[in-house]
Amino acid sequence: MANVLGLYKETDAAADAVESLQTAGFAPHQYDVLTGSPYPEGAFGEQHIKHRLYVFPFIGALCGLTIAILLTVATQLAYPIVTGGKPILALPAMTIIAYEGTLLGAILFTVIGIIFESRLPRIGGLYDTRITEGWIGVVVKCDDDLLGRAEEALNKAGAEEVKHQ
Repeated sequence: MANVLGLYKETDAAADAVESLQTAGFAPHQYDVLTGSPYPEGAFGEQHIKHRLYVFPFIGALCGLTIAILLTVATQLAYPIVTGGKPILALPAMTIIAYEGTLLGAILFTVIGIIFESRLPRIGGLYDTRITEGWIGVVVKCDDDLLGRAEEALNKAGAEEVKHQ
């Protein structure tokens, strides 16, 4: 697999590059737009990415609630202190710990979900430090025999520079 990076100064040129890649026969999962500035989703004509971030807090809340209940029940049963004929499992105290465990689990899983859905960390691939300075990069992942076609499509859209790996 080869990686090709086209660098653009203007947003219109980057959008033209995405369109040029589409007409050259590259599938939407083969290219990605890298920017250091926030642009609306789909501003360059790339495909809409479906995310599942909303699932992570629910799973985390369920795990946190389960662990909190197991922890409080196990602790109270392991060290039973009977005071004044009250039940060993104190539900008001368990409720507070269950609430805190639920929130902690939801928060931790949300952070993990953000990292996962953001596809971080990106190991390998091409990158140029000028992207953080306002340039826009279009990265194409293709087979070695399609390398020339990818470079041609990026140059046709007006790339300032094209790199490949």
